[in-house]
Amino acid sequence: MRYEVVESYPVYQQTGVISDDLVILTGYYTSKDYPEPFRMVTYEDFSTSVVYRFITNSQFGPLTVSELYREQWQVELFFKWIKQHLKIKSFYGTSQNAVYCQIWIALCTYLLIAIAKNRYNIEQSLYSFSQVCGITPFEKMPLNELFSRMSTIVPIDDSPNLFNFN
Repeated sequence: MRYEVVESYPVYQQTGVISDDLVILTGYYTSKDYPEPFRMVTYEDFSTSVVYRFITNSQFGPLTVSELYREQWQVELFFKWIKQHLKIKSFYGTSQNAVYCQIWIALCTYLLIAIAKNRYNIEQSLYSFSQVCGITPFEKMPLNELFSRMSTIVPIDDSPNLFNFN
């Protein structure tokens, strides 16, 4: 990317921020496509010695900008976790409020299941626990008894073993 520094702002380099510049693009096509100046923050992560360049139009401080972009991966992982664990198949409404409500309901349900699993000291995984709770919502047996009975049942394996030559 070809660019020209229009203005440089002072930085405190002990934080890892190398530079905070206002730049414009100087390439023929890029300067026509984006003629406005923008901000480029250069940051070095001391733990990995990797240098990052962040292009932004935000008014936050350079350290805040660099931390936000550097931690963007954690945000991506959070949304991946939501997709994997909350099991929202489809949204029943299309408005912003309807989507927020459904996500909050799914998150609250997940937290209630996690609290119940912790309170009753259930050893099964949270996924197994939630599956059983979904299958047996009208059982008159307490959850801890249901899972204690499940752990005492030993499955009988009558299937033939291909590698047992006895």
